[in-house]
Amino acid sequence: MPTLLQLDASPLETSVSRELGREFVSNWKASHPDGSVIYRDLAHKTPAPIDQAWIGAVYTPSDQHTPDQRVLLAPSEALIQELEAADEIVIGVPMHNFSIPSSLKLWIDQVVRVGRAFSYGAEGPKGLLQNKKATLLVASGGVYSDGPAASLNFVEPYLRTILGFIGITDVRTVNVAGVSKLMSGAVDRVTLLQPALQQIRTDAAVSAI
Repeated sequence: MPTLLQLDASPLETSVSRELGREFVSNWKASHPDGSVIYRDLAHKTPAPIDQAWIGAVYTPSDQHTPDQRVLLAPSEALIQELEAADEIVIGVPMHNFSIPSSLKLWIDQVVRVGRAFSYGAEGPKGLLQNKKATLLVASGGVYSDGPAASLNFVEPYLRTILGFIGITDVRTVNVAGVSKLMSGAVDRVTLLQPALQQIRTDAAVSAI
């Protein structure tokens, strides 16, 4: 049974990235009627930041964990197990200050763990979460696809790097740029979102073949 892990990172219920996520899941369910969806709202249930005790627990062999260390790592284990169970991941990502929301960074810090998401060997690091694919649903206030502003976009390069590091290299991106135009009334929501929604529907139809 195929499994999709959906992550939302926007603090706004009416956000563009959340709308794209709903469209993606709707189409994914239609293409995978026997599939299941694991949902994480990172903005409303934000993972805890890592601290000294957490780092100490991570670098302690699991068979030597104290009861307190097992409790401390339990949320991280739950998040990693969701990743392990998923065949596909979709992440709704609004650009915050040219990068990702802090809630998503905290999730990354909890799941990118040595021995669980990656390992080090004679040939260097190896991702342990392979044979999965991911889709990034990115919304940005400005346009950062080309020109001088492209160098300010740290969202997609960073997420592709992180996902690749843990073994997920099949990554697609759906972008909605210029969201700030909605606030000024320069464009209506339907017009702005239509190309991205159509891309999601087309991709879903292709994957179902």
